[in-house]
Amino acid sequence: MAKLADVAALAGVSVTTVSRVINNYGSLSEKTKKKVFSAMQELNYAPNSLARSLQGKSAKLIGLIFPGVSNPFFGELVQNLENQLFEKGYRVILCNSVNNAEKEREYVRMLLANQVDGIITGTHNMGIAEYEKISAPLISFDRNLGDTIPIVSSDNFMGGKMATKSLVTTGAKKVWAITGANEPKSPTRDRLNGYTEVMAQNGLPEHVIKLPFGTEPELKWTAIKTALSNDVPDGVFATDDLTAMMVLQIARELNIDVPDQMRVVGYNGTTIVQSTFPGLATIVQPIEAMSTLMVDLLMQRIEAPDVKLDPRYVVPVKLHAAGTLMG
Repeated sequence: MAKLADVAALAGVSVTTVSRVINNYGSLSEKTKKKVFSAMQELNYAPNSLARSLQGKSAKLIGLIFPGVSNPFFGELVQNLENQLFEKGYRVILCNSVNNAEKEREYVRMLLANQVDGIITGTHNMGIAEYEKISAPLISFDRNLGDTIPIVSSDNFMGGKMATKSLVTTGAKKVWAITGANEPKSPTRDRLNGYTEVMAQNGLPEHVIKLPFGTEPELKWTAIKTALSNDVPDGVFATDDLTAMMVLQIARELNIDVPDQMRVVGYNGTTIVQSTFPGLATIVQPIEAMSTLMVDLLMQRIEAPDVKLDPRYVVPVKLHAAGTLMG
């Protein structure tokens, strides 16, 4: 059976160059690509999906790269994407990038080696240069990955404003924001920007607790409990529902009454959270609508690679007012 080194020898290039051709990575001349593909065909060396591609057939594969489906929001989002892509005749390869940039880089290379037809990514790792170097159709969810990569997101800024305003409207003067969105170029930071604007408009002091995405739950618990043990705000905006639910658990432990002493609003509003904890007030992201938009944009890029897409697509959010806000 032919090996990568055999292909390199026949093509007269290095093993690294053959790997770059297979992964469609970096800048390579058409002459070099042709030599490598010719050697691969002559030696019958190719992964099955790549072989289909060389025969002019689509692999009908889409790569999905997300932090992890254990998070209810990403779990529901991935499920929606997979269902819609399956209906269009595509299978998916799901990659769990967690909080590991190198793992994400490897997944990008692996997906390209499998000649996927496109990639949808919603990672929390910033500065992955590989994304700007690939030619496969690519759509980003809620992350700024490069000037040429379209971004789909909910209206994070309006969501932050709605959450904060809902707390201020109830009479809250001391409103905290607990957030993991600290990257300046990340659309999710707009949730915090929305909070900042409402606080400024009402002449109220900001109090922001920053807990980066990927912070271990035990460390997050300790940080929030320490903060609430020293001071009790009359409003908390948590920029994700899991953090909001943690705030409520800690409040019960510290005998802080919600909503009489402290009101809480989260962000995401997944089906599972709303069904298991209907009393949580939250900003609801339209997961199905965002999934449909991402799939539609990806299909446009697959069918017409040169189609010009807008750089940013923003989908409206809504407030689910419930017990932790209204009592």
